[in-house]
Amino acid sequence: MVTRNEFTKYFLPVYNPGDFIPTRGKGSFIWDQKNHKYLDFASGIAVSSLGHCHPELVRILNSQSKKLWHLSNYLTTEPAIKLAKILCQKTFAEKVFLSNSGAEAVEAAVKTARKFAYSEFGKGKSNIVAFDDAFHGRTLLTIALNGSKRMTEGFEPLPKGITQHPYNQIEGLEKCINDKTAAVILELVQGEAGIIPAKQNFVNAIKKLCKKHKALIIIDEVQSGVGRTGYLFAHEKYKIQPDIVCSAKALGNGMPIGAMLTTERVGKYMQPGAHGSTYGGNPLACAVAHEVINKISKKSVLNGVQKKEQRFLKGLTAINKELNCFDEIRSAGLWIGCKLKVQAKLNLDNLMKEAYANRLMILKANNNTIRIAPSLIIEDKVIDEGLARLKKSILKLLD
Repeated sequence: MVTRNEFTKYFLPVYNPGDFIPTRGKGSFIWDQKNHKYLDFASGIAVSSLGHCHPELVRILNSQSKKLWHLSNYLTTEPAIKLAKILCQKTFAEKVFLSNSGAEAVEAAVKTARKFAYSEFGKGKSNIVAFDDAFHGRTLLTIALNGSKRMTEGFEPLPKGITQHPYNQIEGLEKCINDKTAAVILELVQGEAGIIPAKQNFVNAIKKLCKKHKALIIIDEVQSGVGRTGYLFAHEKYKIQPDIVCSAKALGNGMPIGAMLTTERVGKYMQPGAHGSTYGGNPLACAVAHEVINKISKKSVLNGVQKKEQRFLKGLTAINKELNCFDEIRSAGLWIGCKLKVQAKLNLDNLMKEAYANRLMILKANNNTIRIAPSLIIEDKVIDEGLARLKKSILKLLD
């Protein structure tokens, strides 16, 4: 049996996982090596949106594993075509690029936007506008889009041609978005920042300035997409027409896959050789992702997300009323952030440890916020049980 100490011995120390090692999962629960059962309010950071080992996804994966695992992109496969087709049918998109992750989808989006601007307008229109406290991944480009010292220190020099602006601040936006802007990249809900939704007037200002200066709008929906907010993609709620959307995480329900969605007009300049990915469009991942989109796009699932959100909010509000432990509770569907009040023992690290001790899995976010991102089809009784474990964990730290 492998141990946590062996992780420390053999892994680059960029992660600090919990002391237990999960070995199997089912629905909203996982079991560790000692057969302890944990309730999952994290879903692999908003990934396992149909729960662990969903029986239909397991069936599809098993079936595809007996047919074809991998081909180079000199050829295409049926699962890749079917996935691209359903993504276009369910969204604004007309063209799709398949990758392995969200960061790769963002890389493809920025390259596509710059290629479009160069082809349509010539040199000089290449700048990308991004926003403070955003999270677009951990490649050199994507940390440059974040711009904060916390993300970038020690990794310079970074890619250039990026302008930062405060999130949800309209003042000064017209100075950032100008004729040199190729694209604006925006999270409609900032997840790593603690579940911070964009204000509609902020989004409207971006739309107006991008139209004026012929700049593209890239919406990063790596976390907010595929049903997380109660919409298939969050931009539907904000009534914003993107030029490019980045997707990943829940798209594969745990299978590594990402996608960049765009229009024919924007994508036509990305000709053979302009971009690529060895594993992008992998048949195993695509077969699963197709069924994920098919299931999550159903109105019953999306409407259920919003109903379950209200159940969470009611329970969390009751906990806060009794314990006075949160400064703020924010949500966007089943994506919930609870900002902790500053108290002696009640901090993120302690609460994570105590939650694990009570067999509950939650997430940390920036700005002293715990993050809850469960399966989109989590049962009501499991929500209530998880909230009871969270309350017990907080109480222990308030003693």
